[in-house]
Amino acid sequence: LSGVPREHRAFQYLLAHAVPGDPRHVLSTFDRWSYRHEHLSCVGPVKGRIVERLLAERAPRRVLELGTHLGYSAVLLAAGLPPGARLYTVAVEPQHGAVAEKVIRLAGFDERTVELIVGPTDVVIPRLRQHHGLAQADFVFMDHRKRWYLRDLRLLETHRLLAPGATVLADNVLFPGAPHFLQYAKTCGRYRCRLHRASLEY
Repeated sequence: LSGVPREHRAFQYLLAHAVPGDPRHVLSTFDRWSYRHEHLSCVGPVKGRIVERLLAERAPRRVLELGTHLGYSAVLLAAGLPPGARLYTVAVEPQHGAVAEKVIRLAGFDERTVELIVGPTDVVIPRLRQHHGLAQADFVFMDHRKRWYLRDLRLLETHRLLAPGATVLADNVLFPGAPHFLQYAKTCGRYRCRLHRASLEY
C-alpha cells in the first residue's frame, strides 16, 4: 500500500535499528523484521548456524556466493571469514543488488573483503577469473534459483573454479527442491554429499 518495495522497507528498518559496523547486530535486526513484520527469504538464524559451523571448520580463503538477495547471507559469510579471506557475492537482480550493497557496507565490510557482482550467474561465472580475479573458490554457497543449481555447478566445474577439496553448500535442495542438482551431486562421483536437516526460515 505504501508503494515502497518490501526490500526497501526492510532496509529502512535496518537503518533505524541496526548498529552500523556490527554484522551480528545487522543480522539479528533482519531476523526481528522477518519474525515481527514481513517474511524475507533470508537464510535465517537456524540455517545460519550450519553455515557458520561449516565456515569455522573449513576456514576458506576464497568464498563464492550465488544469490546475494538482500545481503543477509553475504554478511553472515563475511563475518565468518578468516583474516585476509575474501567473499565474492553475485546478485542476480540489480534492484536487490543495490540494497544488498548498502546492507553489506552498513555491516562494516568494504570492497577488499566483500565484492558484490551484479548479473545472471551463467554470465558472471565464466568471467570470475579474468574480470574479478577469482582463480578458485574454496567454499561456494548457493541460494539463488533452484533450477540453476545444477547448471551453475557444471559451469564452476567447466571453468575449473572449484579448488581441490572445495565445499559446495546449497540451500533448499529438498524444498522447494533442486532434484537434478541433488541427483548429480550424489551420483557423478566427484562429491561426498551430506544433507543438513533444517526448517524453513522464520
